[in-house]
Amino acid sequence: MIRSFRDLLARVVGQVISLFARFVTAPRAIWLGIEPVQRQRLYFANHTSNGDFVLLWTVLPGPIRHRTRPVAALDYWLSSPLRAFIGCYVFNAVLIDRRPEARTEDPVTQMVSALDDGFSLILFPEGRRNISQDALLPFKSGLYHLATRRPDVDLVPVWIANLNKVLPKGHVVPVPLLCILTFGAPLRLLPGETKDVFLARASASLLALGQNARPSAP
Repeated sequence: MIRSFRDLLARVVGQVISLFARFVTAPRAIWLGIEPVQRQRLYFANHTSNGDFVLLWTVLPGPIRHRTRPVAALDYWLSSPLRAFIGCYVFNAVLIDRRPEARTEDPVTQMVSALDDGFSLILFPEGRRNISQDALLPFKSGLYHLATRRPDVDLVPVWIANLNKVLPKGHVVPVPLLCILTFGAPLRLLPGETKDVFLARASASLLALGQNARPSAP
């Protein structure tokens, strides 16, 4: 009974969050060279706002969204009971401990396990929120290790435009602005491709989507 109520509450809260995100940002999803079909994928995106994965999760069609788990920071989402409920039960996030000295699980193994359970993932390969003047921070190696261990999973670049202006760092009240999420053609690890070459190719594919994005205020 308790679990049924918790699951119902999680679905309701998820719908409320999704509706609020749509109201504030009026998000527009653009699919270039790829279709929003029910297929296991790893969506990797630029990271400029705490709301990035919420908006990406929101614009996915319902059946896809329900089988997609964001990869998020354990220390942030377990910092309060409310955040823990939302992170664990609303988003079903794969929670990664960013403190190497305190980890009890390997982050790549956690993500691989989620893929093996049939879920798609949302990942931010920069590893942290980008508040610099650079369009992208250098990618961490996690994306490469996932591609190595599960080479049959499509890696889909997603450029999120304008969300850093909706929820700037240090602000809790969002500014209503139109956000555009551009989904690009999927990548896979090529035979014999090294880590550095692969990460450079993945980063370039994401930057190319960003250069084509044309966000504007409503």
